[in-house]
Amino acid sequence: MGLSSSLATAMSGLRANQAALSIVSSNVANSQTPGYVAQTPNQIAVTTGNFGATAMTTGVSRDIDNYVLNQLRTETGGAGYADQMANILKQLQNVYGTPGNSGTLESSLNKFTTSLQALSTSAGSSSAQRVALGAAQGLAQQLNVTTKGIQSLRSNVEQDLGTSARAANAAMNQIADINTKLQGLAPTDPSAATLMDQRDQAINSLSKYVDVRVTTDGSNQANIYTTTGIQLVGAGLASQFSFTSVGALSATSLYNVDPAKSGVGAFNIKLPNGSSIDVAGNNVVSSGQIAADLKLRDQTLVQAQNQVDQLAATMSSALSDKTTAGSPVSGPPAGFDIDLAGAQPGNTVNFTYTDSTNTQRQITLVNVTDPAALPLQNATNANPMQIGVNFSGGMGAIASALNTALSGSHLTFSAAPLPAIATTLRITDDNSGLAKVNSASSTKTISSLTSGGPQLPLFTDGGQALYTGAITASGSQMTGLAGRIAVNTQLTADPTRLSIYSTSPVTPAGDTTRSDYLYSQLTTAVYSYSPQTGLGSASQPFTGSVSNFLQQFLSVQANASTQATQLQQGQSVVVSTLQAKFNSTSKVNLDSEMSNLIQLQNAYAANARIMSVVQSMMDTLLQAKQ
Repeated sequence: MGLSSSLATAMSGLRANQAALSIVSSNVANSQTPGYVAQTPNQIAVTTGNFGATAMTTGVSRDIDNYVLNQLRTETGGAGYADQMANILKQLQNVYGTPGNSGTLESSLNKFTTSLQALSTSAGSSSAQRVALGAAQGLAQQLNVTTKGIQSLRSNVEQDLGTSARAANAAMNQIADINTKLQGLAPTDPSAATLMDQRDQAINSLSKYVDVRVTTDGSNQANIYTTTGIQLVGAGLASQFSFTSVGALSATSLYNVDPAKSGVGAFNIKLPNGSSIDVAGNNVVSSGQIAADLKLRDQTLVQAQNQVDQLAATMSSALSDKTTAGSPVSGPPAGFDIDLAGAQPGNTVNFTYTDSTNTQRQITLVNVTDPAALPLQNATNANPMQIGVNFSGGMGAIASALNTALSGSHLTFSAAPLPAIATTLRITDDNSGLAKVNSASSTKTISSLTSGGPQLPLFTDGGQALYTGAITASGSQMTGLAGRIAVNTQLTADPTRLSIYSTSPVTPAGDTTRSDYLYSQLTTAVYSYSPQTGLGSASQPFTGSVSNFLQQFLSVQANASTQATQLQQGQSVVVSTLQAKFNSTSKVNLDSEMSNLIQLQNAYAANARIMSVVQSMMDTLLQAKQ
C-alpha cells in the first residue's frame, strides 16, 4: 500500500469516525426524549482505484423492532378500551352504592317491604300507613336518583367522544403531514429518522383511541387502517372524525341507525375521498377508547337503565295489575272466552297451547293503540311470543288480525257468540285435533284505589299517569320509567288507602288483605323479565321475584365491574411488558453508547496515528531528495 492510499484510508476513517461520533452524541443527548429511537451509522467499504479501500457513511439506521412495535400498538388500543370500561363501570357501582348500606336500591326495597309487613301487623294504624307511604316514596326517589346517575355517566361518555375525536384527528393530521415531509427523503437520511420518530409517536397516540394497522410503502409513506379496513391515513391524506353532541342524555336518548330517529350525538368519519361513514352503525372501530365509549353509551349503560326500568315497571304492574282467568269453552272446538273490556294500552292477554308437535307455546297479545308501532318486533323463538293488536278495533277486527298472525297454528279466534258481551274474544282450537288451548287469561291495570280488590295503583308514571306498559312508535312506556316513577298523588293525599280497598262495603277495621297482597307481590310472586336487561334469553327469560331480580342484576353489574378491572390490570401488564421489550432494542442504552464512544475514540486515534506516520515518512522522503 502506498503512502497516498494509506493517507486516503486514514482520512476516510476519520470522516466515518466523525459521523459516528455525531450519531453517538445525538443518541446520548436524546436518551430521555420520548419516542426517540436509537440510531446507528450505516458504513460501507469503498474501493477507489489506486487508493485502495476507504470507509463511507451512507446514512443511519433506526434500531427498531417493528413486530414488537405493532404488538405494542395493538395492546395500547386494548388498554385504552379496558381503562375506559373499568373506569365507567366502577363509577356505575358508585351509583348503585355499597350493598348493605343505606341509600341503595336494595335497602330502599327492603325498607318498603318491611314497612308493608309492619302494616299487616298494625292494620289500620295511621302511623304504620305513613311509614309505608314514606318508604314507597323513598324507593321511588332512589330509582329516580339511580336513573340520573346512569344518564350522567352516559352524558359524560358522550362528551368524551368529542374529546377523543379531536385527539385522534390531531394525531392523524400529524401523521399525514409527516408523510408529506418524508416524500423524497431516503429512510437512511438522518433528518428522515427524526421525522419517523415523530410519526411513530403520533401513531402510538392514535392507537390509544382506535385500533390501527400500519403498512409502509416503498416511498416511506405510512398507511394506517382500522382492523375493519377503513383507511385513517394515506400519503399526505387523513380521515377526520366528526362528532355532533346533543348535550345531556336521558333514558329515551337512544342510538338509531336512522339519523332522524337517533337521540344521541352523531359520530362519523369522513374519508379522504369525501364519503362519510357512521362509526357506530358500521362498527368502524373495535378497540381503543372510542370503541369503549360507543359501547358504554349505546349498549352497556343502556342495559343498566333497562334493568332499573324493568324493576320499576315490574313493581308498578305487580301492585296494580289484575289477572283474570278466561272462561272455559267446552266445545268442540274447545278453548276460552276472554273479556277485553277496560283494557288499557299495554295490557295483555296471555294464553298457552300445545301445537301439532306436542310443544307447548306461550302467546302474549298486547293492546297497541298506535298503528305506527305495529307489527311488534319479536326476537326469534321469543317465549312468550308477543303480538300487537288494537283491542279497541272490535272483536271482528281483532279476530281477523290474530287468525292472520297465527295462521298454521290450528287455532281459531272469533267474537264470542251471544249472550256473551261484545268485548269478549274467543280462543279455540280448529277442531282438527292438531292443537289444544291449555289456558288463557287477561291482565288489566286497576286505576281505582278502592276497586274492591287488593290491587293498588301505588306507583305512577310521573305522578299522574298509570304505568300500563303502553307501546308506541316512539318506544315502550317502560323506557326511562325508573327516572319518572312516583307515588300516586291520590295515595299521598289519603294514606289510609294502603289498607282500605273497598268503600262499598267499607273494608273492615283490621283487615290486612291489601297489605298482605302488596307484600306478597313484591317478595314471593314470580315474574318473567325482558332479555333486554341482560338476564336470561328470548327463549328462556329470567324469572324470579322482584327482590331476586334486583339482587341478580346488581350481582351481574358487580361482576362486570370486577372483570373490567381485572382486564384493565392485565392489559396494563401486557403493555408494560411490551414497552420494556421495545425499549430493550430501540431505546438509547447509555452503557452501549459509552462503549461505542471508547471504540470510536480508539479508532480515531489509530487513524490519526496513521496520518502522523504518513506525514513523517513523506517528510523523510522529501529530505532525502534534497
